[in-house]
Amino acid sequence: MSENETPSLTQSEGEPAATEASSHPLPEGDRIASTEQLLREAELKAAEHYDAWLRAKAETENVRKRAQEEAARAGRFAIETFAKALLPVKDSLEASLASAADSPGSLREGVELTLRQLGAAFAGAGLAEFDPKGEKFDPHRHQAIGMIEAEGEPNRVASVLQKGYCLHERVLRPALVMVSKAREDSASS
Repeated sequence: MSENETPSLTQSEGEPAATEASSHPLPEGDRIASTEQLLREAELKAAEHYDAWLRAKAETENVRKRAQEEAARAGRFAIETFAKALLPVKDSLEASLASAADSPGSLREGVELTLRQLGAAFAGAGLAEFDPKGEKFDPHRHQAIGMIEAEGEPNRVASVLQKGYCLHERVLRPALVMVSKAREDSASS
């Protein structure tokens, strides 16, 4: 091939370029039939793709629904282990009430046993009590219901009316406390 000649372009190796194909035109009827055939094939492919898309969409929706149902089930039964740990506590309370008529000493023993079982159930669930007497007042862990004059440093927990509880380091219920304040006579000096 000389420098002035341009090579004929091909669509793919071994096929003549579009210019060569147009030099041998198909008869009008064959072109229409060929175009209609291509259209039918394209419509079939489009229908296949649409069907595949619908199936994928339905599968995605099913997966989403299953995940929601599993999350709802998990939420409903999340405390199952804790509830099972509380059943012996209830049994012990019932047994204590049944034996209360026999002797007051056995009632106390039953209540102490029940309290230990309840403490073990709480610990197993990550629930821990805290008694903040003497600690510096912390509004995140303590709920002050009043102030009392007391010896020592002010703004300390002077008395605990109700213990607080944490669930895995998060305060579940703050302790109900009385907070110390400086005595009137020591504040004026």
